[in-house]
Amino acid sequence: MINYVVSKTKLPLQSVKNTIELLNQDCTIPFISRYRKERTGNLDEVQIGDIVKYKEQFEALEKRKKAILKALEEQGVLTTELKQQISETQDLITLEDIYLPYKKSRKTKAEKARQSGLESLAKIIMSQNTNDIGSIAFKYVKGDINSVEEALEGARHIIAEWINERTDIRNNIRRQLERFAMISTKVVKTKVDDENAQKFRDYFDWEENLSRIPSHRLLAILRAEKEGYIRVKIEIDNDRALDNIERRIIKSNNACAEQIEIASKDAYKRLLLPSLSNETLQIAKDKADESAITVFAKNLKQLLLGSPLGEKRILAIDPGFRSGCKVVCLDAQGQLKYNETIYPHPPKSDSVGAMKKISSLADAYKIEAIAIGNGTASRETEALIRKVHFKNDVQVFVVSEAGASIYSASKIAREEFPNYDVTVRGSVSIGRRLQDPLAELVKIDAKSIGVGQYQHDVDQNKLQKQLDTVVENCVNAVGVNINTASKSLLSYVSGIGPKLAENIFNYRNENGVFKSRQDIKKVPRLGGKAFEQGAAFLRIKAAKNPLDDSAVHPESYSIVTKMAKDLGNSIGDIIGNPERLKKLDLKQYCTASVGLLTLEDIVKELEKPGLDIREQAKVFTFNQNIKTINDLREGQLLPGIVNNITNFGCFVNVGIKESGLIHVSNLSDSFVKDVNEHVSLHQQIIVKVLEVDISRKRIQLKLHK
Repeated sequence: MINYVVSKTKLPLQSVKNTIELLNQDCTIPFISRYRKERTGNLDEVQIGDIVKYKEQFEALEKRKKAILKALEEQGVLTTELKQQISETQDLITLEDIYLPYKKSRKTKAEKARQSGLESLAKIIMSQNTNDIGSIAFKYVKGDINSVEEALEGARHIIAEWINERTDIRNNIRRQLERFAMISTKVVKTKVDDENAQKFRDYFDWEENLSRIPSHRLLAILRAEKEGYIRVKIEIDNDRALDNIERRIIKSNNACAEQIEIASKDAYKRLLLPSLSNETLQIAKDKADESAITVFAKNLKQLLLGSPLGEKRILAIDPGFRSGCKVVCLDAQGQLKYNETIYPHPPKSDSVGAMKKISSLADAYKIEAIAIGNGTASRETEALIRKVHFKNDVQVFVVSEAGASIYSASKIAREEFPNYDVTVRGSVSIGRRLQDPLAELVKIDAKSIGVGQYQHDVDQNKLQKQLDTVVENCVNAVGVNINTASKSLLSYVSGIGPKLAENIFNYRNENGVFKSRQDIKKVPRLGGKAFEQGAAFLRIKAAKNPLDDSAVHPESYSIVTKMAKDLGNSIGDIIGNPERLKKLDLKQYCTASVGLLTLEDIVKELEKPGLDIREQAKVFTFNQNIKTINDLREGQLLPGIVNNITNFGCFVNVGIKESGLIHVSNLSDSFVKDVNEHVSLHQQIIVKVLEVDISRKRIQLKLHK
């Protein structure tokens, strides 16, 4: 396994070996990357994630090998040579090619021909030693075989299967497909006028080299095919492929060669091309999936690590017209204190009453910031709020409400607010997102947050696994206040999981707040391994030991105690005191298991304990004159917020319902390799309007430097 993973990752052998040992001991990626740097050689979470990926790939390969070896043994065909060949195979495609001749499949034409006794005729034809194959074939006209042509046809079916099973021929066609395959599409004529088909009209008659097609375009084409609007074909030069096959197997110029030539064409058209073109398309789809999942993961990470406003008292509004605006007041810890509905917009248009209500609520609950959902009536509500005269300074934020409706109807929301309806829960979610995006967004299925591209078209298991990893890494990078965290947030802490998260939550409700990290051990079923993996990511505010509110692992407390003693101070005195910490000679604290990497991390944490790696939220204002797509004009410069990133560019919210696209070619005057190098999710930017297509609701933008 170790050599396999090293060959795939190109990481140092010892680092891979030690990391696999830690993984086999049920250590998590966040724990390994943060607290076992000496063991891994300072591998980061991405590199450790790659090790996990290829470790699982190797285990799947080995599992398949065992299943195949067992099947071959049961068939009585497993030779020493075949066993060795299977054992040495390092990829699944080669393994399946080896197994192909022995697969027990449905009754094929070749199998039927064998049962009619035609295999020996097929062998005679393949020997290519006779020109009078008709006379020989006549001897096989018996039983189910009624003519010479039927005998020859059956023999050709057997030969076609032999050709299909030849690894060298399969690999040759694979190489041709890999390099030269063209993907082409044709519209289904009965669907051409379908309204839903118009979003795929660019692909009604399309052709492109499969190896060069961008991932987003391939996924769009495959979606259009799945929905029945187009038909997709994968093609290569058939004459070239056939010529290659025939040169490998035809060694004469007689009647046998003619039969083999017919069998070759049949093998290629009926067996090889359909199977291998599907395989090639699936490989291309897998690569496109991987690319799309990577983009989604990057977006999700940026979204989860979005700027929190922090523990501020929030008034949150879920805007609406006819149904009114749902208003909630939250305390600094996100607890619901008050809720009401106001009707400032048509048809009731009670803007004066709404403004008075907002002003009085802001005063009564000492509101420090207002969060407005960015859905229907958002701009109108924002304009109304900015007219309100507050006694104190109140910041106004527009907050993405993507997925808020999913949360408000979820089991989590019902447990949190059993006595309130979905509208109140949605407003609370909007307010809490402003306080701490990470803590709130972990309650929602990542696929519903609205930062992916074609997320429903990619492999759902791979997507879910990658997104779970991203959420786990983000939660542990920030750390969690164990005394205020929801069950959802706790479940992503290293080594905890949903069941222990529930136990922590219940223990806290029954026994009050945790006063030290040692108290965590009192939680039912939370054993030594879970404590080792999770304790350093769980923070306790105002604890007796200040290290309990830091990223210093409890296993290193004794080191910090010794550092403080050597400096002639208490632990509290050296925390947040970089000048004192600079006097330490870290080498004297090195042990067999603790090296400079860990010690440097400890000192860095002591300098700024519990520092949030995220930037603080900033107020942003859209152009107040732009309310709908009809207000846009070419050449306008507008403020906007990046709300989604793809491989082909990024989407920008300029304050209207439709997001505009900055195509990758409009991000920079030079070549753009990675969109993320130029913009980040939720970044505040200035854009120039290039083109507005009102009928298709499309806006083309350019990044203004």
